Amino acid sequence: MTYDDVTHLSAKIKPKQQKVELEMAIDTLNPNYCRSKGEQIALNVDGTCTDETSTYSSKLMDKQTFCSSQAASNVSRYAAAVYKKGELHLTPLHGILQLRPSFSYLDKADAKHREREAANEGGDSSQDEAEDDVKQITVRFSRPETEQARQRRVQSYEFLQKRQAEEHWVHLHYYGLKDSRSEHERQYLFSQGHGLAENTELIKSPSEYLMMLMPPSVEEESDKPMAPSNVLSMAQLRTLPLADQIKILMKNVKVMPFANLMSLLGSGTDSTAVLRCIQQVAMLVQGNWVVKSDVLYPKDTSSPHSGVPAEVLCRGRDFVMWKFTRDRWVVRKEVAAVTKLCPEDVKDFLEHMSVARINKGWEFMLPYDEDFVKKHPDIVQRQHMLWMGIQAKLEKVYNLLKEHLTPKNQEAQSGHPLLVPGEQRVNMAKAKVKQNYEQLEKEFQKQKAEMKSNDTLAKMDVSNIRIKEEPVSDEEPMDTSAYEGMNNGIVNGLHREDSMDSLNGHLPGGCIDRVAQELKAFVSSTFKKQFVLTLSELKRLFNLHLASLPPGHTLFSGISDKMLQDMVLDTGCKQILVPFPPQTAASPDELKVYALWEAGDTYDQHRQVLLEIFSKNYRVRRNVIQNQLSQECGEDLNKQEVDRVLKDCCVSYGGMWYLKGTVQS
Repeated sequence: MTYDDVTHLSAKIKPKQQKVELEMAIDTLNPNYCRSKGEQIALNVDGTCTDETSTYSSKLMDKQTFCSSQAASNVSRYAAAVYKKGELHLTPLHGILQLRPSFSYLDKADAKHREREAANEGGDSSQDEAEDDVKQITVRFSRPETEQARQRRVQSYEFLQKRQAEEHWVHLHYYGLKDSRSEHERQYLFSQGHGLAENTELIKSPSEYLMMLMPPSVEEESDKPMAPSNVLSMAQLRTLPLADQIKILMKNVKVMPFANLMSLLGSGTDSTAVLRCIQQVAMLVQGNWVVKSDVLYPKDTSSPHSGVPAEVLCRGRDFVMWKFTRDRWVVRKEVAAVTKLCPEDVKDFLEHMSVARINKGWEFMLPYDEDFVKKHPDIVQRQHMLWMGIQAKLEKVYNLLKEHLTPKNQEAQSGHPLLVPGEQRVNMAKAKVKQNYEQLEKEFQKQKAEMKSNDTLAKMDVSNIRIKEEPVSDEEPMDTSAYEGMNNGIVNGLHREDSMDSLNGHLPGGCIDRVAQELKAFVSSTFKKQFVLTLSELKRLFNLHLASLPPGHTLFSGISDKMLQDMVLDTGCKQILVPFPPQTAASPDELKVYALWEAGDTYDQHRQVLLEIFSKNYRVRRNVIQNQLSQECGEDLNKQEVDRVLKDCCVSYGGMWYLKGTVQS
């Protein structure tokens, strides 16, 4: 609901408490409104009787109350800004309120429920028992309240709640966004001064204004801490001992080559001393130094996400580091399954030392440092022995299997990552697309020849058509076994006792035509709604369509993948040869992308240009698509038109646009 849509709204305020309450009407005639729920809520709150104290007089929940709360305690650094005609007008704020739904009517319903239960319990008591006429009572006199007791009572929560409840509401009148009074109040957000002469405090020379923004630093005479936890400048960092410098740098950077570390420490630093210190706070992974887990998670600390103690976090992060000593790639699910830590903690471990890659997992963020390994074989050997000890501990704690201990890629273990240049990847993709295109072209020509021969036979004798069974090795029929139970004991829509004759080559006259018509109607209606589909998604939708059909329908006679693809091409669709990346893990059905080429509307040309773009690119940025559409269509498209075309054919993921069904997350 926007403020323009509000027709019935009442507001009231408690000025001392800076508390606002809005009451908005609910449209009970809206088709999305559940009338039975509204009646039930009103009955629970007000009961069967209706009087002036009723919350819902119409016996329906026809309104919703919103109460304000303080959004921020200190609002002195906030301001409302309005930009107009090259000028920025700022208005300081004295309070920020956040409106939230109030559920006080639920408290009223609970009170009604308790009253009814108390009445029922009172009515069940036996009236035969005679009550004692005389009862002993104890009389107590209240003591005079002391000053200390009075102060405690005044500061109590119940007293404050009572004081707040005693303050009377001041009813307000609501004015819409386009009302003249609202427009008048909005003008107060603009400065009334038309010149800069009145704002003398802003008239400064550039040097004076720069001095106000960056005043000269005044050296503090107090002693500086030896190892502060906050960020230090490089000048302050170099005043610390070498061990503290390395610890602070590694704690902030987390992964660093030795050469970069030496450049940060400054010229003249002894590399032998640095090597001695770095081994105390970091471990060697693929020739690079990664900060130790106990430096990031000191003793007696815990995870900010799950509250897990530091000892468990260190063990889980050591497992991730150990995995990277054996392979350049780590799978997040595998780490979570072994360490049994929450996804947020595992993600933190991986972000410390790796980068996420689509379809592959998490890759170690730095290349293998071969120079350091060759120059310092003694350090490498010592670190290898340390990792062997850590591996032994991890095997006991996590009960690691043989598959965890064996590297997945020997090349990755040797430290030489497989890097494919971008141009080579593009050429590989083009070659793969060309190969697929030639194969598909041959299949298409073969299918056309078969269709012509089938048409000739159909004209000669339609009533005696024999269906040639397709070889299982060439084309498997779609799996519809999941829906066998829905057909009440039928095989492909036919009763079991009649199924063998029909499936062995004898179908009733006109059955093939009906199957083709039904299949064509399904494909046409589906692509007019979706525009772009992979073969995998089309088969899923077809199986859902089969599940909705009655038993014995003609489409249960058996539809193969080949028949479905032929029908897609016959209904005016085209296959889009999307250049998927070489490392894609998509199935063959997910690699086959079909699109409706002509839908008969004004956006046909735009969609065709878009599909041509994706026949050459796997993913594209929006500005590239918009520029190409403007060039090809010869007109400047507005944002709504571009959004319409993209919505028909594409999806957005990570700032890039993909054809539907081709995103590999």
